[in-house]
Order: sequence, then C-alpha cells, then structure tokens
Amino acid sequence: MQNIRAFACLLLLACTISTAQKPKQLGASEIYHEIKKLNFLGSALFVAAHPDDENTRLIAYLSNEVKANTTYLSLTRGDGGQNLIGPELRELLGMLRTQELLAARRVDGGQQRFTRANDFGFSKHPKETFTIWDKEKVLADVVWAIRQLKPDVIINRFDHRSAGSTHGHHTASAMLGFEAFDLANDPNSYPEQLVNVETWQPKRLFFNTSWWFYGSREKFEAADKSNLTKLDVGVFYPELGISNNEIASLASSQHLCQGFGRITTRGSQDDYVEFLKGEPLNGSTNLFEGINTSWSRIEGGKKIGNILHQIEANFNFKDPSAHVKDLVSAYILLQQVKDEHWKNRKSAHLKDIILACSGLFLEANASQASATPGETLDIDFELLNRSAADITLKSIAITNSKSKLQPKISLVNNDKQNLKLSFSIPKDTPYTNPYWLNTSGSLGLYEVEDTNLIGLPETPEAFTATFLLSFYGTDISFEKPVYHKYSKPDKGELFEPFVVLPKVTANFVDDVLIFANGEPKQVALAINAGKNDVTGMAALQIPKGWEVHPAAINFSISQKGETQTVYFEVTPPSGESEGFLYPKLTAEGKLFDKALIEITYDHIPKQSILLPAKAKVVRLNIQKSGENIGYIVGAGDKVPESLQQIGYNVQTINVSEIEAGSLDKYDGIVLGIRAYNVIEELKYKQSLLFEYVKNGGNMIVQYNTANRWRNQFENIAPYPLTLSRDRVTNEEATVTILAKDHPVVNFPNVIGSKDFEGWVQERGLYFPNAWDANFTPILSMNDEGESPKQGSLLIAPYGQGNYIYTGLSFFRELPAGVSGAYKLFANMLSLGKAKIEHEENIKG
Repeated sequence: MQNIRAFACLLLLACTISTAQKPKQLGASEIYHEIKKLNFLGSALFVAAHPDDENTRLIAYLSNEVKANTTYLSLTRGDGGQNLIGPELRELLGMLRTQELLAARRVDGGQQRFTRANDFGFSKHPKETFTIWDKEKVLADVVWAIRQLKPDVIINRFDHRSAGSTHGHHTASAMLGFEAFDLANDPNSYPEQLVNVETWQPKRLFFNTSWWFYGSREKFEAADKSNLTKLDVGVFYPELGISNNEIASLASSQHLCQGFGRITTRGSQDDYVEFLKGEPLNGSTNLFEGINTSWSRIEGGKKIGNILHQIEANFNFKDPSAHVKDLVSAYILLQQVKDEHWKNRKSAHLKDIILACSGLFLEANASQASATPGETLDIDFELLNRSAADITLKSIAITNSKSKLQPKISLVNNDKQNLKLSFSIPKDTPYTNPYWLNTSGSLGLYEVEDTNLIGLPETPEAFTATFLLSFYGTDISFEKPVYHKYSKPDKGELFEPFVVLPKVTANFVDDVLIFANGEPKQVALAINAGKNDVTGMAALQIPKGWEVHPAAINFSISQKGETQTVYFEVTPPSGESEGFLYPKLTAEGKLFDKALIEITYDHIPKQSILLPAKAKVVRLNIQKSGENIGYIVGAGDKVPESLQQIGYNVQTINVSEIEAGSLDKYDGIVLGIRAYNVIEELKYKQSLLFEYVKNGGNMIVQYNTANRWRNQFENIAPYPLTLSRDRVTNEEATVTILAKDHPVVNFPNVIGSKDFEGWVQERGLYFPNAWDANFTPILSMNDEGESPKQGSLLIAPYGQGNYIYTGLSFFRELPAGVSGAYKLFANMLSLGKAKIEHEENIKG
C-alpha cells in the first residue's frame, strides 16, 4: 500500500508540478534519495536530435540508480514536427516541446540543454542536415555543452555510422557527439569559448544501441555483443516506491503533443550501450569504471564526504531536520573548495537539501502575472520554518533592482511570516521572451546574441527573490523565482511565471488573408493592453500596390488585459501579388510592433512569446465550385480557417454524430491530418463516409502516419491502399503532373509548375506506396538521388463521388499562404462539379 501511495504521489507530481512553478516539497524518503545523489561526483551527457529522441529509461537509470548528474542535450527543440494537441507549429511548437522536455526531466531527474540548431523538418541525410544547420556552429554548441557540463561519460542515442538509413538529424547528432568528444579538450578548437570555460576530456563515449538498429530482434539476438554493455534499467527504488522503468514511462508521457502518453511498465528490462571511444570498460558493467566519483575527487572534498556519508548512513527519516547543522557544516567546507565546477554544482544541490530537511518554505508571489517596464507592483513573501533548526531571515532582495527588505526575523518552528514589498520594475528591463526568438535566425540555425545563453533550455526568470538566511550563524542565500499564484474554483491553486511585457501588443485576427478577387477585405487587428489606461494610434505598413483605409485609427483601452479590435479596409492590386502587413502602434511616444502569443496547457507552465506582428496577404485568381464543407478535425491544423479564407462555409463535424444521410448537405468532406491515428470512432463511421462518397460526395483524407492507428482499420479507403514512410522533404523538388487531363489539375483552376513554387518545409509525407488500380496517381516527385514517388495525390472514383488521399503537406502550405496549394485544394473539392455546372447551364 505504501508503494502505491508513493507511486500515486510521483504521478501527481508529474502531472501537476509542471502546470507552472509550484514549489516542490520533498518527503523524507525523497530527501534521502537526493543525499545519495549528492554523494556521487560524476556526470553523464546523453546526446540526440529532438524532443522524444531521448531514452528516458537510461536517463532515469543514470540519474537515480547510478546517481550521476545526467543531462540530455537535444540539438533541436522539435520545431519541425507535428502537433497532436493543438495548432502550434514551427517556433511555437518548439516552445511547447521545450517545456515538455523540461517536464520529462522533472520526472526522471535529468537536466536539459539545447544547441542553436533549428529543426527545419525531416532530413534524409546528414549531409543535407549539416548544410542547412551550419555544422561548425552546431558542433561548437556541442563542444560548449561538454566544456560547461564536464561529463565523464557521453552517450549518443544514434549511430554515427548509419548515414542515409534514418532521419538525417539523428545521424548528425551522433556524428557531432563523436567529433566533439575529442574537440572539447583541444585548446585550438573554438578558443573563444575558453574565456568562460576550460577544455575538458570525457572518459568514454558510448552508443545507446538496441535491436531496432539491427533490423529485428532476431538479428540482435544473434549479433556479437562483445563490445556491448548490458544494463538492467528496470531496477526498483524502495525509498521512492517506484521502479526505474515506471519513472521513465511517466517522463516519456510528458511528450503529449507527440502522442507519447502511455501505460507505465515495470520489471527487469535490458538496455545496451556500445563502447565507441576513450578508455574501455574491460568487462565492467559500471559506465563510470575507473573514474573517481567520490568526494575525494576534488581537493578538500574528503572532509565534506565524511560529513555527508555519515548523514546518508544514519539518516533520520522521522526528523530530517536533525541533519541541518551537519549539512551547514558541509556547506561551509564546500565554499572553500577551489574546483569551481563541482563547488557550484554541489552547492546548489546541497542548499536544496538544507531547505528540504528544515521544512523551510520560501515563496515570492507577485500581485499580478505580468507587468511593463517602469510599473510598480507588490510582491508577497511567505516564509515558514517547519523544524527546530536555528534559522534567521536577514534580508530579501529582488535581483536586478534596488528593492530590498532587511527584517532580521527569527524563524520559529511553524510560525509563518508574511512580508510585502512594493517593487518598481526598472524602465530598461527587457521584455520576457525566449532568448532564441529575439533575433531572426536562418532556416537551420537560431541567432543568439548573448553567447552565455547558448544551450540554456529557457530564458532566465525576469526576476528572482534572494532570501539571505542565517543557519546556526552561517549565512546562506537562496534564490526563488518570482511567480504569480491564484486559484480557480474548478482547478484549485495555480501558478504562472511572472513576465515583463510591452504596454501594447497587436495580433492580426487572421495570420493569412487570401484575396480571391479584387474586392477589398476588412482586416481585423486585435490590440491588447499590457497596463491600464493605454491610448494610442494604430496604422498598417502594406506591400507596394496595395491600399489601406483609413490610414490610422485611434485606440483607447482602460483595463489591462483587455483587447480592442480595430478594422482596416485593405484593397489588393488587380493582378496576383503577395506580401505582408505589419502593424505600427504608437503609444506614450513609443512604437510597438510585437504580437503576444500565449501557450496554455495543463501539463506545462504558461508560455508568453513575443514575435514580430505580421499577416501575409495573397491576391490570387482562384475559382471554386461548391460552398459547404464538412471538416473532421484530426491531430489539429488550420486548414478549416484557410478554406474559409477563399469563401467556403466550413463546419466542424463531430464524428459521433455522423448518421445515415447527415453528410448529404456537404459539397465535400475533409479529414484533418492524422485523423485515423487519433480518432478511434472513425472505424465505426467508415461505412457512412463511404456511402456519402458513393452518393456523389468528395472525401479528402489528409496524411496519416503508417502503423499508428488508434484502432485496427481494415482500410482507410474504399479500395486497397498501403501507406508507407515515403516522403519528399525538399520543398523545391520538381513536381511532374502525371495525369495532365484529369479534372483535378484543370478545373476550375489550371494547375502548372508555377503552382508548386514557394512551398514551405516539405512537399509531403507518408505517401502510399501501393494502391488499387481504381486510384489514379496525379503527381510525381522525389528528393535528389531517389526514385520518383507517385503517391502524394491519389484519386479514385467511388460510386458517383471521389475518394482522395493526399500526403501533400497542405496543413503547412495553406496557413503559409501558398497560392498553388489553395488552387489545388479548391480543385479537389470541386471534383465532379464541372459536369454538374455544364448540365445546369444546358438546362438554363
């Protein structure tokens, strides 16, 4: 029963602590677990390419069983992937996946780092990857991480010898880890880094292999494993009441936007690492064999170790505060150590344990979640000593400001202290924003002006509170982030990061505006107030040849957080054209041009992102037939909004409400991306969808991931169709129209090669590679050096209607305002309408 309670506690921690900044409170068993980790002086670095690439079993094992300081270095933030839980893509998806990685690390005990590499989408070969990433800069970031973290052991998740056999990013990450292993200790490599760090030589490098890299379990069983080390990562932790693979499952399940929520596993489980470089293990299963991981590793450390090992050996589970005085003694000795790396790392860990043992609660709660430079707000401080330890509060200071309290209060056991500070935010305070998004980067690399920030998972908090406390006469400072705490009746206590934002921000209601003819459109601009009583003027910067009326609009917003929407009439030129609208807001004598995007999910802290405000405008000559479209939402995309831009009436269909005849009112039915992967009930409505097609409807199925069905579908099409992993990643790859006479490339818009210009990120993905003779392949395309792929757009007549399967990435192209993608999609929805229009004209 105790283990069940502990497991439930950890599950609750994994699901709730990441909702924001909620302080983590450790129980006695967890404190003991942390003390054992404190007494291990060794580090490991796990290297891969994306969020979800990490082996959470091995990270949890290294962190909790071996007790090593373990960091996952993800080269990218996963910006180029898909999103199963919302509309965020590109840099916003990177933000979401960054936070999911941090949530995973809070569960498995690891740390998180990144490089500046931008996940530009799927890459088939590391050669292409390095060309787009700028290999030297990303390699420099890997070397920088090694020199900063000083890992004894590096583990690559992927094989550096497998170029072309898997995702190019994967192989590239392994190649960089392999190369950086030696470069980190070379003073001639990236010497500019040595102003802030030292050279470092890791002891050994491994490749975290598995049966998957051998092609099958049978091949792996038969393979020579003399160079492999087997680790049982299913160990059980009695003090936590949970096993390592259960922790790993919970950590992996934090990757919700990738659909990684899964059932926990338990029991003995083997993992393998292959030795690649450095000092061999010589048969040992200890990855840190021959490395001094005790306190004697550092000069002056033996005395510290004597104290801390005594605490570990005689830990008082009933009253951990009995160890506070000895922990403080160890802290005093640690401050005398010359090894800055271990002093800084272990001091932070030791201070956390001192706080936990004393039951000391420290909180800095801002009266509001955001403020603007120059604004004044209150910060409420709560302090509570829940032990008999002799603790005195000497001062509380807010970093980067002159605000300070010096109460000199003795913190008596269980006697809560509440203090308040009126705090003025300095006028030169920068806005809170992801540091890698402050400056425009390239397709493959984020631009980071402050090199000291490179690699950090997040921008440091806007403000922290430094509590200076005296423990038995020894001063120790503790930093806590300033956050905003509030409650909701249906959710209870909630936390948000405190952020500094502009006085006003502007978001276009529509990111892309399509002008299907020369008629003007109303463009809505939502202006949000970051403070009370904001007045100003809004104007638009427009492309050449376009017109806007009026030239400027006054706005006035009385309450912070409120939005005023203003409307401009924008008229396109007569011919096809595209460009961007940019807002220019003038308020209090300053110009503002940022959009504020907030990402809110229960499993991560609220994220506030400032990006350049803009909307793409496209004037294209497009024709369409039909009006009413039914849309079945899959994993989430912006295709419905895009179709509305060209005049369709789009209605969302609830799959459970589909009945015989209920679809007849629609001119077309469109299934969102990965619908068959995420909507189990589609299996039971399939016959009704096919009946709709048979009766004359058009059904468009956008891409699904092969072999990841929510339920076993006999077939997602009325005829045999086999999905594969075929894709064309080069968005500029030549497209050949195979079926030149087919209506889909002729009515009501004639499709030519020009319509495949300006596509973004990729042509498409998960194309079928086998299909029934009833299907007509419309297009052919391929990446360099590969055979033509003809499965990107397949159309089969079924009864009086048409079934269409497409792996083309319309979910990226339409929100990006790609003209040709709109024309082709309109043609798909218009299939069969040419004949109807012809018959109606004859009757007329």
